[in-house]
Amino acid sequence: MVEPPIWRRLVAELLGSAFLAAIVIGSGIAAQQLSPGNTGLQLFENAAATAAGLFAVILMFGSVSGGHFNPVVSFVDAAFGGLSWRDAGAYLPAQVAGCIGGAIVANIMFAEPVVSLSTKHRASGPHFLSEIVATLGLLLVIFALARSGRSRSAPAAVGAYIGAAYFFTSSTSFANPAITVGRMFSNTFAGISPSSAPVFIAAQIIGAVLAVGAIKTLYPDVTPAEAADVVVPHTEMGTSGNGARPSAKVPLQESP
Repeated sequence: MVEPPIWRRLVAELLGSAFLAAIVIGSGIAAQQLSPGNTGLQLFENAAATAAGLFAVILMFGSVSGGHFNPVVSFVDAAFGGLSWRDAGAYLPAQVAGCIGGAIVANIMFAEPVVSLSTKHRASGPHFLSEIVATLGLLLVIFALARSGRSRSAPAAVGAYIGAAYFFTSSTSFANPAITVGRMFSNTFAGISPSSAPVFIAAQIIGAVLAVGAIKTLYPDVTPAEAADVVVPHTEMGTSGNGARPSAKVPLQESP
């Protein structure tokens, strides 16, 4: 099995991140318009669309890049040998640029200003703790599935976890530095003010560090080959001389 070339993986991460941001922000704007004055219903609509959309986006692009769309996923994957540090570093700008682009597209689709910095302040102690918990849980879900050979269930599991975390965390579970940056560019329901973003990103990094320790404790035998299936398997199967597909797997690559 051969890993797709880096340029194809970067395009997949860029487009996947853009779709993710468009789904999160676009559904937030739609919820605001459809259910004015009902914050609970708005959050439910936003969460449901995000959970379903994330499931679909991972299926769309996961077979090329692993469907990370999230720098903490990529760098934790690199820590376990599933993705090179160099490739994780290359994923980062693609993910951030994609989320910013997706936010801009969502604004345009709903006739909002193309770029409008959010004024929604979210930085507080409970939000900080929530982002640590949300990020830790997301990474545990992903790596538990990889370790047990169930990575193909990840699109549904990740979507379900994020949808639930919209409600069980006070921060509504960003759990992703790239989407945090992207959401700064839309002064709408799903936005976050630039002054609050560093607090969220710091919490997400702490959550990722804690996740590495938890994964090593719970699953001490995670191999690079297993980590290479994060978030979903993404190797290209070549053919042997007789047309048969090879069964050996080569440790590979990487993984809002």
